[in-house]
Amino acid sequence: MENILIVEDRESLAQMLSQALTGAGYQVVWAKDGREGIAKIREGKIDLVVTDLKLPHKSGLDVLHAVKEQNTFIPVIVMTAYGSIETAVKAVKEGAYDFIAKPFDPDHLLLQIEKALEKQRLVTENIILKEDFTNQLRFPKIIGKTPAMNQVVEQMRKVAPGKTTVLIGGESGTGKELFARAIHMLSPRQDKTFVAINCAAIPHDLLESELFGHERGAFTGAVGKKIGKFELADKGTIFLDEIGEMDLSLQSKLLRVLEEEEMMRVGGTVEVKIDVRVVAATNRDLMQLIQQKTFREDLYYRLNVFPIVIPPLRDRREDIPALVDHFMSYYSKEMKKEVKKVSPEAMDLLMTHPWTGNVRELQNSIERAIILSDGNELLPEHFGLKTRAPGDFSLRDVSIEGTLQEVSENVTRLVESKMIRKVLNETGGNKTRAAEILQVSYKTLLTKIKDYGLEKGDA
Repeated sequence: MENILIVEDRESLAQMLSQALTGAGYQVVWAKDGREGIAKIREGKIDLVVTDLKLPHKSGLDVLHAVKEQNTFIPVIVMTAYGSIETAVKAVKEGAYDFIAKPFDPDHLLLQIEKALEKQRLVTENIILKEDFTNQLRFPKIIGKTPAMNQVVEQMRKVAPGKTTVLIGGESGTGKELFARAIHMLSPRQDKTFVAINCAAIPHDLLESELFGHERGAFTGAVGKKIGKFELADKGTIFLDEIGEMDLSLQSKLLRVLEEEEMMRVGGTVEVKIDVRVVAATNRDLMQLIQQKTFREDLYYRLNVFPIVIPPLRDRREDIPALVDHFMSYYSKEMKKEVKKVSPEAMDLLMTHPWTGNVRELQNSIERAIILSDGNELLPEHFGLKTRAPGDFSLRDVSIEGTLQEVSENVTRLVESKMIRKVLNETGGNKTRAAEILQVSYKTLLTKIKDYGLEKGDA
């Protein structure tokens, strides 16, 4: 529900407009003069302003200037008497969305408000599209049925509905931004903006401006006002990736923003109120950085309200066939090829590869294989991965976290899946014969084939 500020000294007109706007589903705030209107604007939480031009204490133009100082994107509709049309035109030139001459039909004003808010949304989205969505993950679908993935998904479902700050941990390539977007889409903010920024990709001296914006003349090269990512994400979600790379001096400013829900642009003098849900991510051990005095402990505890750790691909190898199928389908369609399957030998290679680059490495490997393939089947040589001898395993293949029993179970699952695939290949997919060779019941073999996701590679 958008908040609309009415700045009008005539109480009867203000009440009439308030009733019309409230009836249309808006939240209305009233200011009886220009000075009070400016004060309410600086308190924040205003989405659109309807102001008279002639007001006590401060004029409608003063109100307009205060709005643009606070947030360039907030639309301002100016109400004016017939004799002040020239001033109203001046207001439009100085940034007002439009003017409306008194007397007017409230329905006409409602239409103008609807158009102004829609334009505001489109302008904000356009900035995000140009600056951030070029790096958006192509695959917003979370794929995985292993217990580790189910636990992460359940954690996301529970934390998403609120405004709780989330800290996502995990190795590079596990898809932390994908999970951050999922949290946003599962939240009540899903129809608002999601803004992602990589703190490691921007030089330290420019990151503050990217996050909080700057005023004209704030530094050399600041030829105009810039709206930062926090303002763009107002009422939405901001994703701070690689938070561990942020400079200490900027960490203190971020901490204040998180605690006070207000920020100041570089070179600015006015505090800007913001309502932003923060999701941060890191592939580094922040506690170790705290000990090294390169990360603030108070910021860590402010970010780590609800930690989620994305498991590496080697800890959820049973998900590899589904991921392979997904990426293969996507790139085949994108490249207009008819690749339909992965050979058993290639799938065996994919199932045992260490995947130090996690899902991103797997995705890149599939894209490369699709490019090199000439037929409808992907072969080992298409992937550019080192072929490993049977029984050649390393500690990178299995998780060594948890109890001895849990580690042993991980090793067992990896070895069993490799052996079952090998025997199925040798028997041409004959499960009855494979069960005899493996000396297990046919039912047990079927269960393990399903559990290990071997259906696509057993023929």
